[in-house]
Amino acid sequence: MDETITLLKTLTEAHGVPGYETPVREIVREYLEPLGEVTQDKTGNLICKKYGTAETPRVMLAGHMDEIGFMVKHITKEGFLKFIPLGGWFDQVLLGQRVIIKTSNGDVIGVIGAKPPHLLPADERSKVVEKKDMYIDIGATSREEVEAAGVRPGDPIIPRADFQVMANGESLLSKAFDDRVGTALLISALQKLQTQSHPNTVYAAATVMEEVGLRGATTSVRSVDPDVAIILESDIAGDVPGIQPEVSSVKLGGGPTVLIYDARMIPNLRLRDLVIDTAKELEIPLQISFVEGGATDGGAIHLHNTGVPTVVIGVAARHIHSHSAILHRQDYERAVNLLVALLSRLDADTVASLTR
Repeated sequence: MDETITLLKTLTEAHGVPGYETPVREIVREYLEPLGEVTQDKTGNLICKKYGTAETPRVMLAGHMDEIGFMVKHITKEGFLKFIPLGGWFDQVLLGQRVIIKTSNGDVIGVIGAKPPHLLPADERSKVVEKKDMYIDIGATSREEVEAAGVRPGDPIIPRADFQVMANGESLLSKAFDDRVGTALLISALQKLQTQSHPNTVYAAATVMEEVGLRGATTSVRSVDPDVAIILESDIAGDVPGIQPEVSSVKLGGGPTVLIYDARMIPNLRLRDLVIDTAKELEIPLQISFVEGGATDGGAIHLHNTGVPTVVIGVAARHIHSHSAILHRQDYERAVNLLVALLSRLDADTVASLTR
C-alpha cells in the first residue's frame, strides 16, 4: 500500500466515537508530531502548529476525529444491551450490523437486532424498526453473563467494518470517512508544507465530539484564536439512484467540494471565491455543494470572538453515517493540492481583505 492508502486505512479502522477518541487520537498524534508543535487541550483536541514565514495570519484547519457510534445505556436481565446513539444514525442502516463494545476487559463483538420478523404480526413487518426498539446481542443469556464479559453502562460501541480498495482501484470503502478523511487531509497538507513555503502560521486541529454538537471545535478555536479557518469534511455524494440534481449534483470522482451553505454557517464569501478561483487557476475540478440538514465544525469556529472568515472544503462520500461509506481517491488527492495552494495564498493582506 502507498502512503495515502495506508493513512486512510489506518485512520478509518481506528476506534473513536464521540467522547471516546483516545485510540484514534494516539494514532493522529504519531502522524502530527514530526510535522509541528503538538498540544492537546482539556477537551481532547490535538492542535499542531506549523510555522511559516510569518507569525500571522493564524490559519486554522479543522477536521474532526470522532466517528458516529453508540454507548451502552442498559443491560436487560436476559443479557441484551440497550444503547444511546452518539451522532446521527438512520434507523434503516442498523439492523444486522456488527459492532464492537470496548470494555475494561477488552473488545466484545455484538450484532444489532430487533424482534424477529417471523414472529411479528403482518401489520408490523412492513414498518421501519426504530432504534429504541433495537438491542445489541453479544450471545449472552443473562445480565450476569454480560457483566462477566466486562460490559458496563457507559462503554462505547464502534461499528465493525474494515477498509477496502474497490474493484476500480480508485474507490475506497470504509467506516468513519466522516470525518477521518478531514483528519487525513490536514495531515497530508502539513506533510507537503514541510518542503513548501507559506506566508502564515498554520494550526491543524484534529477535533473531538463534532458529531454530538461541535464541542471540540468550540474549545479548540479558543486555543488557536485564528484569523481565518478552513474546515475539512466528508461531503455527501448525490450520484445515487433517486436523487435529483436540485437536491445534490455532487458526484464521486468529480473533484473536491466547497460548501455554499450548511445549517449553521454561510461561508465568508470572499474566502469562498478564493477557493473557487484557486481551483480554476490550478485546473482542479471543484463541485459546489450545500447541506440543508447538517453542519460542520465551522458552525462554532466562524462565531469565535468577533467572527472568523471560514469555509468548508469537502471530499464527497456515498453512504456516510453508516457502517460503510465510499469515496474516490482522486477527490482526496485534488483536495490536498487545493488546500496546500490556498495555504500558500493566505498572507496578511489577503486575509485582511476577506472582511473589508
